Amino acid sequence: MDAIRLKALAKINLGLDVTGCREDGYHLVRMIMQTIHLFDSVQMQKITEPGIRFTTNMHFLPTDEHNLAYKAAKILMDEFGITDGVSIDIKKCIPVSAGMAGGSTDAAAVLYGMNQLYGLRLSFQQLAERGLALGADVPYCLMRGTALAEGIGEKLTRLPSMPRCPVVVAKPGISVSTRWVYEKLSLHAHTVHPDIEQLIKDIKQQDLKRIASHMGNILEGVTIREYPVITKIKEHLIRNGAFNAMMSGSGPTVFALFEERADARKAADLLRASGLARQIYVTTIFNV
Repeated sequence: MDAIRLKALAKINLGLDVTGCREDGYHLVRMIMQTIHLFDSVQMQKITEPGIRFTTNMHFLPTDEHNLAYKAAKILMDEFGITDGVSIDIKKCIPVSAGMAGGSTDAAAVLYGMNQLYGLRLSFQQLAERGLALGADVPYCLMRGTALAEGIGEKLTRLPSMPRCPVVVAKPGISVSTRWVYEKLSLHAHTVHPDIEQLIKDIKQQDLKRIASHMGNILEGVTIREYPVITKIKEHLIRNGAFNAMMSGSGPTVFALFEERADARKAADLLRASGLARQIYVTTIFNV
């Protein structure tokens, strides 16, 4: 194999809870992760020139070791003594700095692609171990589908597939630092935590309305205090037919679950007209 083209899928969090903080500063989480059919296109090809040739359609993104996808290729090239070069071109569609694991999913795709291109024969677990060194979301982005993530996000348990439904994704014209959000998060005795166990039960029962009604993200309070436009987007989508709408990850992206694609398209059109969000997509749940 000399070339491979991959889809690096975005994720949403149906539930996101933070239960504590480790001594090293990493937060302990319980999250219900779900991939959606919104993706970056990753084209990889062997080249005769040694090293990594990295390009992307986003001019402001780094194309060196400051990019997770570049680092993913380099750690495998260094570990396995790969002397050939590799060309990596990423066409980004997933919003950047948006709480949708755009950088992590690109890194996961490159790990998978290097494994295929160079016949490294690494198992999922072996790839996930290397991915964790890049970021806590990378192992999940390798797994995809519906999963419970615990620890710092690396302890993964596959769940029954989420019911397939239309999803509207909307990012306002702002970007949010995940580190900043977690630093601002304050946990105390009166903190309201999402009911992750109930969400798991709803998923097992394949009850889309109940899944939507029990969605929760403990980070919303932090990000929304700084960017109240997130609440306006949520309210707009619910008012126009969504079962529910919630911020994904540390934000600021909002996603909404719908029953019918026509309703999702109409809600997206109305949201565009409102000017509340800069990037709006209508997509679907993606299950493996």
